[in-house]
Amino acid sequence: MSVPGPRTALPHEYVWHSRTDTPGRPGSSARSEHPARPHATRPARWRSGDRRHAAGEPERGRPAARGGTAAWPIAALLLGYPVWWALGLGALSVVVLAVPMAAVLWRRRPIRVPKGFGLWALLLTGYLISALALAETPDGTYGELATSRVIGYLMRLAVYVSLLVMVLYLGNLTLDELPQRTLVRWLGVLFLTAVAGGLLGVLAPGFAFTSPLELALPSWIGGNPFVANLIHPTAAQVQHVLGHASPRPEAPFEWANAWGSDVSVLVIWFVVGWWAYGGPCRRAVAVLLLAVAAVPVVYSLNRGLWIGLGVSAAYLVLRGRGVGNRGAPGGRLLLSTAVTAVATAVFLLSPLSTIVTQRLDNPHSNGIRAFTVAATVRVAASSPVIGFGNTRYAYGSHRTVTTGRSAWCVECGHPPLGSDGQLWLLLISQGFAGALLYVAFFAGAVRRYWADRSPIGRAGTLVMILVLLYMFVYDGLISALTLYLISFALLWRNAAVTSDPTEAR
Repeated sequence: MSVPGPRTALPHEYVWHSRTDTPGRPGSSARSEHPARPHATRPARWRSGDRRHAAGEPERGRPAARGGTAAWPIAALLLGYPVWWALGLGALSVVVLAVPMAAVLWRRRPIRVPKGFGLWALLLTGYLISALALAETPDGTYGELATSRVIGYLMRLAVYVSLLVMVLYLGNLTLDELPQRTLVRWLGVLFLTAVAGGLLGVLAPGFAFTSPLELALPSWIGGNPFVANLIHPTAAQVQHVLGHASPRPEAPFEWANAWGSDVSVLVIWFVVGWWAYGGPCRRAVAVLLLAVAAVPVVYSLNRGLWIGLGVSAAYLVLRGRGVGNRGAPGGRLLLSTAVTAVATAVFLLSPLSTIVTQRLDNPHSNGIRAFTVAATVRVAASSPVIGFGNTRYAYGSHRTVTTGRSAWCVECGHPPLGSDGQLWLLLISQGFAGALLYVAFFAGAVRRYWADRSPIGRAGTLVMILVLLYMFVYDGLISALTLYLISFALLWRNAAVTSDPTEAR
């Protein structure tokens, strides 16, 4: 593989130089990190919107890799997701693919990093330090240090490191190697995969099988509840949300809530790729596919997903003018209003509206969430700086002071503390310091890229907003956080495009 030369750093990024670079190379500076000086290094025609430079054209004498070759790990991750899922490596595929991505990054030094990178590095450092408290049993919780707790910690650590590598890899690929629209459309393909998995969960909720990885792992690893959810492919979770057994789609992701979170992000990129950057035929097909997707979305009984779609619709109304490439803003707004009106009429006249009404009338998880969130905050307050490294179980539940399910109390017990949202997971595992770093990273992305009015810029900013919303109700690990950070990488890459961002390739 040909390795392109380093690109000029832009104001929104920094360059990391390795101290092991050979003399005379750009990375031989003794300073390990320094802000870019665009006024000193950026060609004059970049200021006027030189498209070749914006696309990350390599220096003369350093030919770029053939388009698509260098991006194969990302293609394998997004396009090959059903295969990873069948192997038992669906969400964990990013950990596997981080190895070749890290190898390529090492060869491409110096490595460019985005602004805000330091916050994520501190978050990762804090997680390493939190291992010191893995053996602690805070007041109100039970359980001793066991293999399962260590396995859960190590798996989360591997995921955090792998996602860091993935973001840097995406940001250091040139737009010749991976055009923005190609990455967006790959995310659109994963959306269609998720819709197909959702339909499977609705039509065949009992579908499940033992994956090759599940067969290969020893029972002391595969039997861990966190690991088992990741490596055992199932079409749906069957829960008694409405007072009777109801399937909630989850294929090809880890669990039902992960399916809801991921679909709400992927549909944004699907709309950008198939509508904002699509022709008449592609747009017509997109409308039909979105109508099909409505079926598993409703049957998911996922209130967080529904709220997220409502926030996305409101965002589109407020900032959506100009998202398309053709037509007057007023015409696009009129079209959006008409489509929304038709979709609402179809929904109200179909059986789907009855399902939504029943779900809203049966908020059975509210009591569980209230108990675990209150207990999480209380326990986290006893270690506010480093947390406890992993989740814990609290005594009692929202119904009783007894602990755990039994033959005489099938409704006793509760999920582990930190399982009701990424914010609560961070509080219990990394304390208030970790939660603040997480919020600062994504809130900073919203502030930094809000001015990007291209379709990709607006869509990416919307995803960052959803991240801050979903942290209260969704556990981000693993697939959800993967999509969040791919969206962040799209924003970062988009800031390097020409002065007319709507020309992003």
